[in-house]
Amino acid sequence: MTTQPSPPEIIDVRPAHRFAEAALEAYLAEHIDGFTPPMAVRQFDRGHSNPTFLIAAGGKDYVVRKKPPGELLKSAHAVDREYRVMDALRDTDVPVPRMYHLCEDPSVMGTEFFVMERLHGRVFTDYGTAGNDETERLALFREATRVLAALHAVDYEAVGLGTFGRPGNYVQRQFHRWTKQYLASQTEEIESFNKLMEWLPGRMPEDEETTIVHGDPGMHNMMFAPDAPRVVGLLDWEISTLGNPLSDVAYFCSRFYSADPDKPIEPGRNGVPSWEEILAHYEGFSGRTVTDFPFYVVFNMYRSAAIIQGVYYRGVQGNAASSQVMTTEGAARRTADMAWRLAQEGLPG
Repeated sequence: MTTQPSPPEIIDVRPAHRFAEAALEAYLAEHIDGFTPPMAVRQFDRGHSNPTFLIAAGGKDYVVRKKPPGELLKSAHAVDREYRVMDALRDTDVPVPRMYHLCEDPSVMGTEFFVMERLHGRVFTDYGTAGNDETERLALFREATRVLAALHAVDYEAVGLGTFGRPGNYVQRQFHRWTKQYLASQTEEIESFNKLMEWLPGRMPEDEETTIVHGDPGMHNMMFAPDAPRVVGLLDWEISTLGNPLSDVAYFCSRFYSADPDKPIEPGRNGVPSWEEILAHYEGFSGRTVTDFPFYVVFNMYRSAAIIQGVYYRGVQGNAASSQVMTTEGAARRTADMAWRLAQEGLPG
C-alpha cells in the first residue's frame, strides 16, 4: 500500500489562539523588509506544541510560530531557541527555512514569536507508507539519515552555537529534565513509566561526544521536495540543544516501535529499512560507529512519553496548538508500555 502525504490542514485561527492582527500587521511592516499590508491570517492545524500561522501579505507567504497562551511548563515552547538554531544553520548543509525576524516582546502577539519562510513540499507522518512506492520509500529513509549526519557534522562553535547547550552528560540531563516535566504534567499513574524511571539511570552509557541535536527528528518534522526524495526543510527545533548525536538517530528509529496497533510498521519490508540498515547508512554518512543503540531507543521512547504527556496536559488545559491534541489521550501510557517491553525483550528485527 502506498499513500500520498496529506498537506498540513490550514484552518481559521482557533479561538484560544486569536490575537490582535492589526498590531502584528503593523509590527511586521516595520520590521521585515518587503512586508506589504494588508495581510491575511490562517492557522496550521498540525503539530501539538507551538501555534503556527500562515500569513499572506503582498503576494508572499510567511510562517509565524509563537508560544501557546496560558501557564506553561518551565523551559518548554522555546521559540527563541528554534529561531536561533535555524538562523545559525542557514549556510550549512542542513536544509532549514530562511529566518526573517524574532520578536521577544509579548505585547505584539501575547507571547514571543518568530517569522520564517514558508516552504512547499511533502510531509510524511507515517513511516510505513511514506512516498509513492517502495523504491522511493527506501530513498526517503536514506535521505533522512543523510540530513541527520549533516546536522551532526556542523561545527557548533563555528556557527555561533557554542552556548546553545552544555557539552557532555546529555542523556543524564535529558533524563532529569523530562522526568521533571512528566511529573509536572501528570494526569494519571503510569506504571511502566515509573519502572523506566528506575531502570534507566543505572544503564546510561558513557556520553562524551557533543554535536547539535534536533531532539525530534522524525519524518513528521522533515519536508521533502514535491517531486524527489530530498529534504528541503528540517523543522520544529523546539527541543534542540547540544548533545549526543546517537540520541537523534535512536529517536528516528524509535518511531518504528509505535504502540498504535492501527499503524504497524515492519522494518525490513515494503521499502522500510531495518534499523540495522538505517544505522549502516548513518555510519556511512557520518563516519561514526554506533554503540549502545537499544538503550538509546528505550530512552527516547521514555522521553517521548513525557513529551506526549505534556501535550495532552495542555489539551486538557485548552491551550494546545492543534485541534487533534485530545486524540493523544492514553498515548503516553502506550508509549511507556512499549518502551518497557523493549527494555525487557530487546529490539525486534
